[in-house]
Amino acid sequence: MTRLAGKAALITGAARGIGLEFARAYIAEGAQVTLADINGAAAEAAAAALGPMAHAVQMDVTDQASIDTGFAQAIARMGKLDILVNNAALFTAAPIAEITRADYDRVFAVNVSGTLFPMQAAARHMIARGQGGRIINMASQAGRRGEGLVAVYCASKAAVISLTQSAGLGLIQHGINVNAIAPGVVDGEHWDGVDSFFAKYEGKAPGQKKHEVGAAVPFGRMGTAADLTGMAVFLATPEADYIVAQCFGVDGGNWMA
Repeated sequence: MTRLAGKAALITGAARGIGLEFARAYIAEGAQVTLADINGAAAEAAAAALGPMAHAVQMDVTDQASIDTGFAQAIARMGKLDILVNNAALFTAAPIAEITRADYDRVFAVNVSGTLFPMQAAARHMIARGQGGRIINMASQAGRRGEGLVAVYCASKAAVISLTQSAGLGLIQHGINVNAIAPGVVDGEHWDGVDSFFAKYEGKAPGQKKHEVGAAVPFGRMGTAADLTGMAVFLATPEADYIVAQCFGVDGGNWMA
């Protein structure tokens, strides 16, 4: 299938994990994709492995100059930008009494500012071009609720959902659809890090929390990056034209919105 033939996409945090899987899926559907990542060398290597439809830029989503340069380079290489996926994110966990301001600032800089300002850069280009576009923000089931050990991350993802709603309402007049995906527990390098936080604060053996949350998913297992690609592709296609400012759970039944 080539449901994205002729489209140009930029994905942040795309050198590995979910972002890289999205890039692979978009290319399979006919799109050009720029992989943006703070690790420029890793982005270049990933793009080279994906082939001629993939490009790479170094981008730090916490730095405005880096965002501006990265978007300019991506648009110059692809000729335009139709789709943005805000995927770059950090996780943290700590009891309320132990949260540090530095940790809060770091997570909000990546997860919240790092969603808003790339979204702004994409919107400016799309508005000036006058042909609409798609912006897909990566939220989380954690943004739907609080957790005793995960206050900062949960709050940051709640902010992503709110930004999606506001931007969706503000940009649809320009033909730009803004929506979000809220994954549940997704296996991979990210959750290995999450597991280590719970091992520290809950006294669990390494791997125990990961096993517990996987067993608790109604579907019967943790998700994978590939489980999220169907929604990521769908939201970028004309099939999703009438979908505005929504956040879709792709979580195996973990959260019923």
